[in-house]
Amino acid sequence: MSLLFSPLTLRSLTLRNRLWVSPMCMYSAVDGVPGDWHHVHLPQFADGGAGLIIAEATAVVPEGRISPHDTGLWNDVQREAWAPIVRSIHDRGAHAGIQLAHAGRKASTWWPWAEQRGSVPAAEGGWPTVAPSAIAFQGFADPVALDGAGIEGVVTGFADAARRALDAGFDLLEVHGAHGYLLHQFLSPLSNLRSDAYGGSLENRARLLLRVIDAVRDVAGGAVPILVRISATDHAEGGFTPEEAAIVGGWAVEHGADLIDVSSGGLVLHQQIDPHPGYQVPLAEIVRQGGRVTTGAVGLITTAEQAEQVIASGSADAVLAGREWLRDPHFGLRAAHELGADVAWPPQYLRARWR
Repeated sequence: MSLLFSPLTLRSLTLRNRLWVSPMCMYSAVDGVPGDWHHVHLPQFADGGAGLIIAEATAVVPEGRISPHDTGLWNDVQREAWAPIVRSIHDRGAHAGIQLAHAGRKASTWWPWAEQRGSVPAAEGGWPTVAPSAIAFQGFADPVALDGAGIEGVVTGFADAARRALDAGFDLLEVHGAHGYLLHQFLSPLSNLRSDAYGGSLENRARLLLRVIDAVRDVAGGAVPILVRISATDHAEGGFTPEEAAIVGGWAVEHGADLIDVSSGGLVLHQQIDPHPGYQVPLAEIVRQGGRVTTGAVGLITTAEQAEQVIASGSADAVLAGREWLRDPHFGLRAAHELGADVAWPPQYLRARWR
């Protein structure tokens, strides 16, 4: 029996397998509203066998968008646009999650295929950015350090977006605390030089993340699972470490998180990363063992055998893939076929199930 295709229960939600679609930004929204692209893009993975599909980093406030074309959940128009996408995922047998995010100092940037790089100027639709400290990401505009009222606004923004996500029908919520975005900026001593209750010690640097988890849990109640994505290392001297990540992961679970989605990097340009197949899986194992928490693994996981081994080895409890789903939206069905797993196929595809 394939462990990858065994169910996983988080609170009241039982996911049909452990091969999930990682949140991936599409930079294709207008005023934060998902459109036709998202209606086709996300449900196709449900037909392809995914157990869980997590929609892209979705801004909880307008200034939290990575780019002007990011999705949002700061108003009810956006909520109503998400609802039919969620229904379509459900109709195809999978569960739907959404990643709630604030980009902090990495907001207001050009999308990947734009000719320009760096921050979008106000004259072309950009906006001022915020951060724990007034330290810019290299090549980006200087951010403003958040004051007390600004921090309260971030917490409220996450809670309000969580409420709209649940109203839209999402089964699961993920708090984005990774990849150099706002909550990660607070966690790392490379970007957080504050001297108040949100800076200095690890406990202080984790305070905003934990407050956000508390606020989202208050909205979600006791039944809805919450995931937290973290970058377990900055891959840079003096930055956030895997050992700290394990501690923070344990704290996150104490505050109501159910699974730590373990990634890495994204905070600074001088990071030193050696990307190779499964290169971030050991980080998920460190957080899983050190924090005694349920984890998801990511990072160049591209084959059925590789994904199965992540689960079988005890390195993580779920596999979140990104690029491989883009290359093959039926990665789940292909993996099940290769592993000989007996899973449900769309009736339209049954002729491809065994031969």
